[in-house]
Amino acid sequence: MKVAITGSNGLLGSALARSLTDDGHRVVHLVRRPARGDDEARWDPEGGTVDTDPLAGADAVVHLAGAPLGPARWTTARRRAIRQSRVAGTRTLAEALAAMDAPPGRLLSGSAVGYYGDTGDHAVDETAAKGEGFLADVCRDWERATEAAEKAGISTAHLRTGLVLDADGGLLGTVLPLFRLGLGGRLGSGRQYMSWIGRHDHVAAMRFLLERPDLTGPFDLCAPEPVTNAAYTRAVAAAVGRPAPLPVPAFAMRAALGGFADEAALVSQRVLPARLEEAGFAFEHPTLGPALTSLLYGH
Repeated sequence: MKVAITGSNGLLGSALARSLTDDGHRVVHLVRRPARGDDEARWDPEGGTVDTDPLAGADAVVHLAGAPLGPARWTTARRRAIRQSRVAGTRTLAEALAAMDAPPGRLLSGSAVGYYGDTGDHAVDETAAKGEGFLADVCRDWERATEAAEKAGISTAHLRTGLVLDADGGLLGTVLPLFRLGLGGRLGSGRQYMSWIGRHDHVAAMRFLLERPDLTGPFDLCAPEPVTNAAYTRAVAAAVGRPAPLPVPAFAMRAALGGFADEAALVSQRVLPARLEEAGFAFEHPTLGPALTSLLYGH
């Protein structure tokens, strides 16, 4: 296949690009600077332009670009960047693909389990309604922004991604040094659910969906066994062989991080990958302990 990827320097995009390239597929990286070769295409997501010439003959596009959520205080400017990078960027890409003489047949477009808002102890899947809050609204508009591509006949799936675990990046990679020093701890009460997925399984799920253009609409990309933050903390501590005695109080997180604490770090999201499993995808690491062992020690 020939696959174009936005966000190809990020945690997921770089892993997907390596996986495809290792298997002999051709990858075109969408970049914001001038292209340096025929494996790059320039795009300006906020300005509304995409050089689609290098995308000619592409079988699929995987759209993973978006401003980081944090950890950082969600100022008005940051909220605007989070929304614009996702909604405007997706609309720019979708409209550019739709305008091509021969558009790619497949589009995988990023989204997040934030779509469901705070689910408490209640487990939800793709049949659940949109939740409340800033991230839920962003995810709704993010998914709607692919409309032009869908109207052009491009088979489109939305990747509602959970917390991606990787030893070299993301939340896990950031806090591992603290856990290895015995300074880890739960966040707030620790009762909030976390919908997680190992990087390897996320890449495998994207590869699975790339090869199944008959599968459209939202897909929850998270492991089938979400855990509470307290259980997650114990599992990471056990994986590195150190205690995790230092909980971070909710009030302290709110004071430092504002909206990010309330809508990301402390929110409970118990999300299940129903449609992915029904389609026949098999997780290599459906439970947290073995996933952490694999990520940290390669087995």
